[in-house]
Amino acid sequence: MTVVDVRKDLGAATLTFVAEFDAPPERVWKVWADPRQLERWWGPPTWPATYTEHDFTEGGTSRYHMTGPDGTRAHGWLRFSAIDPPNSLELTDGFADETGANNPELPTSTMRATFESVGDGTRMTLVATYPSSEAMRMVLDMGMEEGMKGALGQVDAVLAG
Repeated sequence: MTVVDVRKDLGAATLTFVAEFDAPPERVWKVWADPRQLERWWGPPTWPATYTEHDFTEGGTSRYHMTGPDGTRAHGWLRFSAIDPPNSLELTDGFADETGANNPELPTSTMRATFESVGDGTRMTLVATYPSSEAMRMVLDMGMEEGMKGALGQVDAVLAG
């Protein structure tokens, strides 16, 4: 399993995932930069993602939907605020309606991803910060922890080719 640690801090409204991969940071970076690679892991295994837009630049936006086992689609977006290849990136992650517009009924998070060399591999740390502990509790109740662990568990296969 690639996820080596999960930390939940409701007081700070942060959810942290630490994963380790047998590839250098430059290679792990590409699973974010390339939409075809990103859609192979962004989303739990039973909810694969399809990216319809991926502007991986500072200020750029990505739009996607995940398709559930019964065909249900859950839409989302990412807005990139800082990109420092292959060291870190920052983004806002939100839920969308079927048109791709932000769904204000569900919380957004600000996420920072850092990539650190560890031996011959990479430690990727994702810290998602929510607007409140209640917002964080809402996404945890929706299965965010299990979903992200499952999503990150797919990165090794993407890295393998």
